[in-house]
Amino acid sequence: MFEDIKNKKVLITGANGGIGECMAKLFVDYGACLGLHCWGNKKEAVKLLKEIRKKSGRAEIFEADFLDSRARGGLVKSFIRKFGGIDVLMNNAGAIFDYEYFSKLKEESWDNTFALNVKTPFYLSGEAFNYMKEHGGGRIINISSANVKYGGSARSFHYVAAKSALDTLTLGFSREGAKYNILVNSIRCGLIDTPMRKKIKGYNEEDFKKRINLVPLKRAGQPIDIARMALFLASECGNFITGEIFTVAGGD
Repeated sequence: MFEDIKNKKVLITGANGGIGECMAKLFVDYGACLGLHCWGNKKEAVKLLKEIRKKSGRAEIFEADFLDSRARGGLVKSFIRKFGGIDVLMNNAGAIFDYEYFSKLKEESWDNTFALNVKTPFYLSGEAFNYMKEHGGGRIINISSANVKYGGSARSFHYVAAKSALDTLTLGFSREGAKYNILVNSIRCGLIDTPMRKKIKGYNEEDFKKRINLVPLKRAGQPIDIARMALFLASECGNFITGEIFTVAGGD
């Protein structure tokens, strides 16, 4: 099903852990050429790069702080220069800045959450779009959140609002991209067991366990569940799919 992934040039943001790392491992198994974006925790990215190269896969690390417009602005251009093009942009990098009750949330946390989860995908997609438009098309896949359906909790309004905005970008880019064979879709992740939650200020394992009980399948998802959907959409299986939002959330 996924033979056409071979030699596809795929840029994955936030590839140094969790879902991004899992995507990279899965895509390289099918012969994709990978750009591994990371910021902080470069050690994990280097470890992943070595693992990929041990499989004779082609990959390079690209560092960029997405809260810095100059660093963000050069990422897609650097990837294209290195690989000679871009076939798939995976807007995976995301985070919640402070898991705090909304009345106590600092404005800086709101701004940073939107800068990372909305502003960054917008500008990266624009850069990739301009290239794809002149080179026969491509794919843009945005990693969103199933919590958009519910509005999130009183401590995650800002993050969920950002992901809702990201889904709107998916719809807008897909309509404009259709005439150029640029297919754009979102994957709404449910409760996925990744290290990300341990980095959220104010979050704890008790919250995670309580949240699992609300999932109809009564378990958290794994990064591979999201990576497989991304592979499907990036491959020829997704040739007639655009402007769609897929929920991978165990029935949530």
